[in-house]
Amino acid sequence: MRLSDLLNIDAGTEMLRREITGLTADSRAVREGYLFAALSGTQVDGRRFIPSALEKGAKAILVEKGSVVEPSSAYIHAVDNPRKELAILSRRFFGEPPETIVGVTGTNGKTSVAHFVQAIWSEMGIRAASLGTLGIVTAEDVEDLGYTTPEPVLMHEKLAKLASKGISHLAIEASSHGLDQFRLDGLPMRAGAFTNLTHDHLDYHATEEEYLEAKLGLVKRVVMNNGTAVLNADAQHFYAFKEAANDRGLDILSYGRNGGDLKLLDVSSHGSGQQITVDIFGSRYSFDLRVAGEFQAMNILCALGLVIGAGGDHVAAITALPKIASVPGRMEHVARTSQDADVYVDYAHTPDALKTVLEALRPHTEGKIHVLVGCGGDRDRAKRPIMGKIAADLADEVYVTDDNPRSEDPALIRKAVLQGCPQAHEIGDREKAIFAAMQNALANDVILIAGKGHESGQTIGDQVIPFNDKDVAQKLARENGGEI
Repeated sequence: MRLSDLLNIDAGTEMLRREITGLTADSRAVREGYLFAALSGTQVDGRRFIPSALEKGAKAILVEKGSVVEPSSAYIHAVDNPRKELAILSRRFFGEPPETIVGVTGTNGKTSVAHFVQAIWSEMGIRAASLGTLGIVTAEDVEDLGYTTPEPVLMHEKLAKLASKGISHLAIEASSHGLDQFRLDGLPMRAGAFTNLTHDHLDYHATEEEYLEAKLGLVKRVVMNNGTAVLNADAQHFYAFKEAANDRGLDILSYGRNGGDLKLLDVSSHGSGQQITVDIFGSRYSFDLRVAGEFQAMNILCALGLVIGAGGDHVAAITALPKIASVPGRMEHVARTSQDADVYVDYAHTPDALKTVLEALRPHTEGKIHVLVGCGGDRDRAKRPIMGKIAADLADEVYVTDDNPRSEDPALIRKAVLQGCPQAHEIGDREKAIFAAMQNALANDVILIAGKGHESGQTIGDQVIPFNDKDVAQKLARENGGEI
């Protein structure tokens, strides 16, 4: 693409008529003809790598206004917000994404909501995808990207390919990091949802107020004018999001027990599913869901709101709900032991998520709840004893084990968790901990393997060891007379 076309300015000089062959914010990835985005990060200032990018053939440099850049043959594109500009340039370079895009933000529930939106659209006969923690998910395939909200160059490259394959609808997870770094600002987002806001990511955001402000970016900036905000009326920060949406003139759909548009009236648990009764725009509906836990019923209502907010027919969308299956690694029933105890896997790795899933499991449990809990290394340390206490308060048997210790000493992480649950079983080896819980659980008990969900590896030091909670639980069930 010609540089003038990429920047949407007149090709007044020879420099602006040169061809740009790619974009990147990683100086190591620069090739001849690239535009290099020299972004300032929390740890590294990309402007330090401008000389390296020029040596590799960069023809244009994107920087923040006021940056001092040595004279060179490259075109210097200085703007107030280079991160937002990179998102806009990425869309322009790769081409249009799917026509209908919705997003969801919140501490918990993003992956489930995005999955449910994609599933509802698919049941409605629409070619749709979701993008987030699980990767890019379509009806035919899953592509792992390694990010909840990818950086804009990678994201727009992938989204343009989806559109070229006939995918017209997309649901995307909007992480606080992605919103804070303006990765989504180049997208034509028709509707955005807020699920909840609880303790998380305070290793990145200095305060809870900054964390909230990052999340508010979805309705303050990213959702397009005349779009729709789908808001959890039961959440603590509902009014902050409602005020931000009103300031933009967005339509608002509220959901939940206190919802005005999508109101949850009743939940009745049975087996690994539940029957719910809802009031949707003044009409009452009752139907079975194939997912367990009231919080998943809430996530399905949120997904329904996004489908409707993006222009979908609400009757057709409601008809699809009983067909929606559980999300990989989210309150997923994966096995039954030889003594008839049910085994669930869930990604719950924050205090609120662990509390929510344990409370949701209690109505499905006639016996005891056994929970495996751990915390990741090099992440928010304050939550470790809190997680332990929640496990001790809401489960009957607690097993403290390793999550992703990363560069930290696993024993010290476990020690911090055990401060909140000193009577717990401490078994560092995760597979041995799962085995112990499955051996100890009796008929009608429930086992929750919390923390890693869909993840296929365990990060220990600088190595990623193949490990998937579901696969391990199913292997142990088969080896010991259980079933999957």
